[in-house]
Amino acid sequence: MKLFGSYTSPFVRHIRIALAETGLAYELVETDYAQSAAQSPAQRVPFLQDEELQLTDSTSILRHVRERAGQPFLADIQRLDMYCLVNTALDTTINLFLLDREGLKSDANPYLQRQAARIQTTLQALEAASVPEAFVWDDATIRLACFIDWAIFRQRLDFSAYPNLLAVLEKANQQATFIDSKPPTA
Repeated sequence: MKLFGSYTSPFVRHIRIALAETGLAYELVETDYAQSAAQSPAQRVPFLQDEELQLTDSTSILRHVRERAGQPFLADIQRLDMYCLVNTALDTTINLFLLDREGLKSDANPYLQRQAARIQTTLQALEAASVPEAFVWDDATIRLACFIDWAIFRQRLDFSAYPNLLAVLEKANQQATFIDSKPPTA
């Protein structure tokens, strides 16, 4: 099995955590924008090759990894909905990050302002839903922890108004697979 991506991608990190938890053998192939554009119709990372199977989205890859190891992907519809809510915030934050790197600031136009507002309303909903006493280490929580850690690593968001989300990150930082998957620091 070959996982194509980068060590800093929160999507790739989540898959690396799932692969470590399942014990499935894989090779991480570091991939840049040009390679992902040439090798994946989604033109982004991650993507996975498992013999003849090629998957182009982190969610389908996670489901494949969990099912291949005989583990559930997400236990119920509420956990799936939380996972999807995190994905919304993560995708939006990454898009604004990439636009910012290209010199286009989120206050540049109304559409980008709505995207920035979407992140904040999503963080508010995740804060309300993240009760530290009910911490469950599953793919919804792993995705949330990868998002928070990436946003802090890239200095994209201030979580000081979100103590429950910071508590999730603190508990995630007690998980060996999460610790071992941290991107290398430059």
